[in-house]
Parts: sequence; C-alpha cells; structure tokens
Amino acid sequence: MTDLYPAADDRELLRQAAAAHTAAVRESEAFLRRLPEVPDPADLAEYANLLTREEQTRADRQAAADAAGLAIASLEAE
Repeated sequence: MTDLYPAADDRELLRQAAAAHTAAVRESEAFLRRLPEVPDPADLAEYANLLTREEQTRADRQAAADAAGLAIASLEAE
C-alpha cells in the first residue's frame, strides 16, 4: 500500500528546523523590544527560557543540516 503522506526528505526537515529557529529568534527579538528599562525576575526567567529555546532550535537546525549533507567542519578562524 502506498503512503498517502510520504516521509519528509532531509531537505524538508532542514527547512522546518530553520523555520523553527527563525521563529525562536523572532520571539527573543519581540521580548527585547518590550523589555522594561529595569527587568524584574520574571523578565530574567523569560529571557533564559527564550535563550534555551533558541539554542535548542539552532542545535536541531544544525543536526538537520548535517543529515542533509551540509556538514561544515568549522566556522571559526584558525
């Protein structure tokens, strides 16, 4: 029997991971735009959560890029 919904290929998974990372970065930007001059503990906690999400979605994007054959040895100067 043929799948009505075939599994997404690596490129599509990479596009989805990139979109998730973009959304996470945009949420961080929106938070920073509304951040008060003196952040309170709730602001600090929210920022920590947003950074954690950014880092996780970046790692997911990188893993998807590696799976799609876009592995890069290093971006740092030697």
